Amino acid sequence: MKYYKNLLLFAILTFTLLSCSSNDDNPVANEITLHFHNTFKDTGIVLGNATSAEATTNKSAAGQLHHFSELKYAISNIRLIGKNGEEFPYHINDLDRGATVIDQSKSESLDFVLTNIPSGEYSGIKFGLGIKQELNTLDELRFPNFYATAGANDTEMMWEWGSGYRFVKLEGFYDTDHKQMSIHTGSTVTGTKGDEESYTQGVDAYRDISLNLPVNATVGKNAPTITIKADFDKLLSGKTNTIILSTGDSAEDNATPNIHTAEAMLKFVDNLGGNGTSDLSGMFSVEEVIN
Repeated sequence: MKYYKNLLLFAILTFTLLSCSSNDDNPVANEITLHFHNTFKDTGIVLGNATSAEATTNKSAAGQLHHFSELKYAISNIRLIGKNGEEFPYHINDLDRGATVIDQSKSESLDFVLTNIPSGEYSGIKFGLGIKQELNTLDELRFPNFYATAGANDTEMMWEWGSGYRFVKLEGFYDTDHKQMSIHTGSTVTGTKGDEESYTQGVDAYRDISLNLPVNATVGKNAPTITIKADFDKLLSGKTNTIILSTGDSAEDNATPNIHTAEAMLKFVDNLGGNGTSDLSGMFSVEEVIN
């Protein structure tokens, strides 16, 4: 009898171990990490002050030297593209869960984890650079987490004069004498200053980005990481515009946000986010997919 009891115990233990091993070999991992790699061409960007020896310096197509002391942009409206072309929206109407601010000075902000993704293979991704028009209001009650992130003292991704968010915020220096460069993009409103009921949409600076993956991201057994490269060489040397920075008080000057016009701002927008027609990727590309 003792022999049979021992044999039964051995069988139970063996089944348990095999079951655990089987589960470990086939874990369910319904996440995708989007990792944002900010570069000048193929060189990762290091921020620095005007005379920093460590800051990554870039030369534009027009020959202008420039580097950044601050680099931030808002990502929202994320949609994964299945291998058969179907779209899977990720909290596209919820800025708290489906949007983020990429901040080069905060390494933790460079990774955005998408959770509860349906198992399957994905061949592409779409997302917004900025916030689409219907959500671009400073709504602290509806989206308190995103509102707090965007409005933090060290983020400042809100317009002081309007009701919406900044989409891209770049500070830095250009030319050999390190003149100040301050480039901010975001949608504008028209109307009477201080009378929000009179505001209507002006320039729409939101851009929809569409990228194919070099290999499918497989969700389920694995939790893939998609590295998205943002090449800020395109700021001045884009597919649409070649821009020369200048400082002054005329409509053609473009190096400070309180001076440059909406028309000048749109040149930066089209370079960074694409023009919405012939260019749907702007500065973005997929560097790699790790399954």
